[in-house]
Amino acid sequence: MEVSRGVIIVGTVIMALLFAIALPSAHAQSMAPAPAPASDGSSIDQGIACVLMLVALVVTYLIHPLDAAAYS
Repeated sequence: MEVSRGVIIVGTVIMALLFAIALPSAHAQSMAPAPAPASDGSSIDQGIACVLMLVALVVTYLIHPLDAAAYS
């Protein structure tokens, strides 16, 4: 009794699906908690940038009336 090529392929596909479903759950482990975020200095840089932008805004509004008074 000879097994046809199609039966072998179908059997192989079914076995591959069973292994793909069963094996990952057999080795499942709980994930380790993520480490606490460490400051890499980017938040400090953003704070300095914000302060500098506010200083530039204040200086602009202080200089603008003096500049406008020269044209009137």
